[in-house]
Amino acid sequence: MLGIAVGTLALVIVLSAFNGLEDLVEKLYASFDPDIKIEATKGKTFEVADFPKDKILQLEEVVFYNHAVEDVVLVKYMEKQTIATLKGVEPQFYEMTGLDTLMIEGQVMRDDSNKIVLGYGIADKLSLYLHNMVVEQVSIIVPKKGLAKAFVPTDEFTRKFAIPTGIFSVNPDFDTKYVVTPLRFAQNVLSYEGKISSVELGLKPGVNHEEVKEKIQAILGDDYVVKTRHELNELIFKTNKTEKWITFLILTFILVIASFNIIGSLTMLIIDKKKDIWILRTMGASRKIIKRLFFMEGMIINLAGAISGMVLGAIICWLQTQFGLLRLEGSVVEFYPIKLELMDFLYITIIVLIIGFLASWYPVRVLTKRHL
Repeated sequence: MLGIAVGTLALVIVLSAFNGLEDLVEKLYASFDPDIKIEATKGKTFEVADFPKDKILQLEEVVFYNHAVEDVVLVKYMEKQTIATLKGVEPQFYEMTGLDTLMIEGQVMRDDSNKIVLGYGIADKLSLYLHNMVVEQVSIIVPKKGLAKAFVPTDEFTRKFAIPTGIFSVNPDFDTKYVVTPLRFAQNVLSYEGKISSVELGLKPGVNHEEVKEKIQAILGDDYVVKTRHELNELIFKTNKTEKWITFLILTFILVIASFNIIGSLTMLIIDKKKDIWILRTMGASRKIIKRLFFMEGMIINLAGAISGMVLGAIICWLQTQFGLLRLEGSVVEFYPIKLELMDFLYITIIVLIIGFLASWYPVRVLTKRHL
């Protein structure tokens, strides 16, 4: 019973830990990526006037609507420079994602000026810190589109000056990639006047993103590609799911090994109770009743271990969420994230019952037949 309990407890804790990690990743990416992102099927940009905005806003699931434009630029501050992705957004972008709550220095400016906020990784590469800036502006440089080689090399580039007002930190993927600025300024820098590269949507909490995606795709047709946040970061979410279920299979195999204790226990019990079996037989007990007695004992051992393991596992997970027993140093969270899910308990119960059934059935089937 103890062997089954420990195996079940390990399953509960490990699956809950993976759930916690998945939930953490979801929240981190929700701080920058929208619930739904719409891009053109062909080309990098499309005309704002051509997009059926009114039809999208008629959907009751849509809460936030944001035009966005982004492209790769060179960001230079004093003698240092780095490649970044300039992302122009409208003010509702910050309400949709909550990026303005993740500023580690400065603040977001929601007007149409040349103000920018940088990811912490970009700011670190430029050695740019708001509290001790020597020069108040940074240069944003991008090649001019559709022009032949100029006699003076600098004429081949558009150079605009921007004022940093904040530094944000979401996770390294975003912190080392993005510089966020008002939409109009980004369109001016990138020569995308009247054009955008994507439409970003924030949905009501609890709605099915896949169903909303299908509705939007039906409205837009083949001219646009609609993606959910999971599809935008498909590799990360799929990797986490795969790791979770591979670990589940490994721990299930350990549980199978632990179930050999049940086989061994029932085997010794049947041998030990050989005389009692014959007494029951002489009192009129059928083979079926005797087999059922030993089978039920094996299932009781299995269920008692499984229930105690799940209860202890749930208690340990609850203690972790309440008191942070296992802490993480230098991470985005103070302690290891844990999230209990009812479906995990259902999967564990099913797998434990199957293992317990087989572990109880085999010795009863083979040994009682021999001794009866």
